[in-house]
Amino acid sequence: MKTLITILITALIVGTTSWFFLHDSNPKETTSERKPLYYQSAMHPWIKSDKPGRCTICGMELTPVYPGDKGFDQSGGEDIIALSDSQIRVVNVATEEVAIRDLNQTLNVAGTIDDDERTHRIVSAYVDGRVDMLFANHHGFPIKKDEPLMMIYSPTLLQAEREYRTLTGQLKDAAALRLKQMGLTDAQIADVPNKPVDALYSMVLAPNSGTVVTHNAYEGTYFKEGDPLFEIGDFSIMWFLFDAYEQDLPFIKIGQKIDITLPSQPGKIFPGVVSFIDPNFNETTRTTEVRVDLPNPEIDGRRELFHKVYAEGLLKIDSAPVLTVPRSAVIQTSSQAFAYIDNGNGAYQQVPVKTGRRGSQYLEVIAGLKAGDKVVTNGALLIDGQAEMNRSFSTAPKEAIKITPVLDEGQTAAITEFVKLADAMAAALAKDDLTAFNKASEAAMMISEKMGKVLATVVPEAELAALDKTRHFHGLETLASARSAFLKFSMAADAALQGIPKPGVRVFECPMVDQAIPGAAKKGRWFQTGDREIANPYFGAEMLTCGKEIKP
Repeated sequence: MKTLITILITALIVGTTSWFFLHDSNPKETTSERKPLYYQSAMHPWIKSDKPGRCTICGMELTPVYPGDKGFDQSGGEDIIALSDSQIRVVNVATEEVAIRDLNQTLNVAGTIDDDERTHRIVSAYVDGRVDMLFANHHGFPIKKDEPLMMIYSPTLLQAEREYRTLTGQLKDAAALRLKQMGLTDAQIADVPNKPVDALYSMVLAPNSGTVVTHNAYEGTYFKEGDPLFEIGDFSIMWFLFDAYEQDLPFIKIGQKIDITLPSQPGKIFPGVVSFIDPNFNETTRTTEVRVDLPNPEIDGRRELFHKVYAEGLLKIDSAPVLTVPRSAVIQTSSQAFAYIDNGNGAYQQVPVKTGRRGSQYLEVIAGLKAGDKVVTNGALLIDGQAEMNRSFSTAPKEAIKITPVLDEGQTAAITEFVKLADAMAAALAKDDLTAFNKASEAAMMISEKMGKVLATVVPEAELAALDKTRHFHGLETLASARSAFLKFSMAADAALQGIPKPGVRVFECPMVDQAIPGAAKKGRWFQTGDREIANPYFGAEMLTCGKEIKP
C-alpha cells in the first residue's frame, strides 16, 4: 500500500512539473504551437513513443515532451526498452539465466601430418669417392640400422684398409680409429682382414633405422668429403601440426588429449597429446603452431600415417566453473559488447558487459552481469533496434542541456563568490567546526540572493527558486542539523549551476550520505576549490575521504 501511494505521489509530482514547464516557461508560446519531441509515460519513464498513445505497462496516457523541457526522470531511461505482451510473443523473446557453469569447449582444428624433425639424420660423405651401386635408390625407402645404403669406390678408403691389414699393436689401433673416422662401423673394421685384397668397393651402411626422406646419391656420381648424400627420418613417431588462433590459445595446454582423423584413414581415430606450443606468434595470420605427438606403428610392412597428409583434430577442453552467459545473449559492436536484462513487466535493460573466454555455447563474464540475471537470448537485436529509436527521441533535449552559456564579468564574479562560500561551509563541516559553518552560512544567504538576481537570464527559474528555499540557516545548534541543512543547500546549488562555467571548482560526491543523515538520499554533492584533498562535509573526521570527484 505504501509503495502504491509513493507511485501515485510520484506520478502527480511528475505531471505537475511537466505542466509547469509546458505552461509557465514561456507564457507567449502555447503547447499547440510547438511540436513534441516524443511522448513519455509518467509512471514508467523508459516508455517512449514518437506518437500519442498509452503506456504498454500501466495503460496511462503518454505525456508529450517539448524542446527545452527536462522531461521525466531519465535515469536508465535510454537503456530500458518496454514491450507489450503481444510484442513479446511476436518477437519470440526468450531469456536464460546468467549462471556459474563449466565453460566446456570443443575446438575443431585442421593441419598436416609431419615427421619428427628431431630424429632426422644426414648421411654425409666421409671421404672422396664415387657411387657404384645404390641400394636406397628412392624417396620413402625403408631402411634398418646397418643395412647398406650404397656401395662406393674410394681410393683413400682402400689405402687405409690396406694399411690396417699390415699394421700391428698400437699402430693398428690408430689405423682402426682412422677407418672409423672414414665412416666404417666396428663390425666393418673387424671384417677388413677378411676382405679380398683385390676388392675395390666399400659399403656405406645406414647409421639408424628409418625412411629415406631425401637422397642426392645416384649411381656413377662422384662426391667430395662432406657432401650430404642421404637424409633419413624416423617415422615411428609422427607430428600433427596445426595453427591455433590467438582467441583459442587460452584453452590449449601442454598434455591435453586430442582425437585426430584423416581422410586417408576413414573411420579411424588416432589419439594424441599436445606436446608443444610454438611461442613464436605469426603476426600476419594471427596464429601459432601447435604440435601433437602420434605413435605410428608399422602394420603389414608399412607405417599407418603418411607423411604430409591432411588431418583434422577435435580438442575437448574442460575448465573450472566460471560465471557464464549464453553466446546468443551478447551483442558485439566494434567497440562495445552488451546484453539485455529482463527486468520483468516487459521491461528490458541494456547493460554493457565484458567477456572473457569463449565456450561452445557460453561466454565467460568478466564484468557487467551477475548470477541470476535473466538475459535475452532470442530477440535481442529487435529490442536493440527499439533502443536506438529511443535514443533518437531523447537526443534533442540532451543536446540543449549541454549548451554552455556565455557569462559576463558580473555573472562570473557572482558565481565565484558564491562557490567560495559554499566551499567554506563544506570545509567547516569537514573539520566538524559548527562555529565556522554558521559564520560562512550567514554570508551565503546574502550571496545566493545576489547570485540569483544576476544569473536569472541563464539559470532556470525553477532551479533558482529551489536554491532560494534552502539558503535560510538561522544559526544551527548541532553538527547534525547543520549537515542536513547543508545537504539540501549544496544539492540545490549543484542543480542550479549544472552546465554553468565554474573555473577552478571541483565537484565531489559521497555515495552513502544516508548513513550520516537519516532519511536523506544516498548520494550528496559539494563544491571544493583549489587542489586540496577530498574532505567529506557529511561525515567529517569519521570518514573524511569518503567520496569521489565528479567529472563534468
